[in-house]
Amino acid sequence: MIDFKDKLVLVTGAASGIGAALATALANRGAQLVCADRDLVGAEKMVEQLGGGARALECDLADPAAAVKLIDDVYDMAGRLDLVCSNAGVGFRGKLAKQDFDDGAVSQLFEINFLAALRIARAYAEHLQQSGAHGRLMVTASENSLSVPSAVRTRSMALYAASKHALLVAMEWMRIEQARAGDMDLHVLMPGAVYTPPIAAGLPDPSLAPPELELIMPAQCAEIALRGMDLGLFYIPTQAHLLEDMQPRMQEVESALKALGISKTC
Repeated sequence: MIDFKDKLVLVTGAASGIGAALATALANRGAQLVCADRDLVGAEKMVEQLGGGARALECDLADPAAAVKLIDDVYDMAGRLDLVCSNAGVGFRGKLAKQDFDDGAVSQLFEINFLAALRIARAYAEHLQQSGAHGRLMVTASENSLSVPSAVRTRSMALYAASKHALLVAMEWMRIEQARAGDMDLHVLMPGAVYTPPIAAGLPDPSLAPPELELIMPAQCAEIALRGMDLGLFYIPTQAHLLEDMQPRMQEVESALKALGISKTC
């Protein structure tokens, strides 16, 4: 089990949902929290709940300059950073063929879900290299990064899934880089349905969730995330159906290779 006592941890999107649950779970392990969110009032309320010297920062990751500034601000404030939970993200729904979305909304989706997380990772890596310290980064992607979940096939989540898939692939390549550099451990949290405010808005009673969603509470998600870090996992899934949902793609690729007569040669 990782000893987080007195470690300095930054959590983005910490005012609610998975971010708030991660902040709480890490504080319970003795970490010193910096809670960042575009909702400063919400972040400050979270800090009040955590106590223990936790601090709140306002940060809107829709601003391309915000990610690097956030990491710099934490280093200026504390001089170190032991773990970054790059968790902030936004949802998006829109049918691709009908084009019922605007380019500005899509640009903001990718700015927050993909580019901001990438900028945070890069800025954090640069500080670690400069200081010679070792750090840890966990990004929140999605089960949609790897599959088209059966339970949400009718919910027009293609562009949201694309933004999270881009994040996953970038982190897979960054893991290769960091294996050489050796100064950062990487983890990708891939939650399925978690009872966060966006889901709660359409489902006031979580007990009424369709069983196939395998809906979990934020605290459960955070517990799995920390357990995954303890185990040194790169991929941290939160629901069992992810493995099953991945199979159609794999099977279709396998069938295509057979149909094309392509096989591995020694």
